[in-house]
Amino acid sequence: MADLTEKELSALEDQLHLEQMLIRKYKGYAALAQDPQIRTMCDQLAGRHKQHFDTLMGHLQ
Repeated sequence: MADLTEKELSALEDQLHLEQMLIRKYKGYAALAQDPQIRTMCDQLAGRHKQHFDTLMGHLQ
């Protein structure tokens, strides 16, 4: 694990939680969307936040 201060670790954990929340939110919006363009946009946004989440997780290793 990277040498992170307690404050950095806390901020990283908070951001990971927010990214997870956004992934779930955009996936939910995509599931509800009837317009294919909106569904695609929501899926793309969920994917972008998944990439952010994966990047942040990389800082913990």
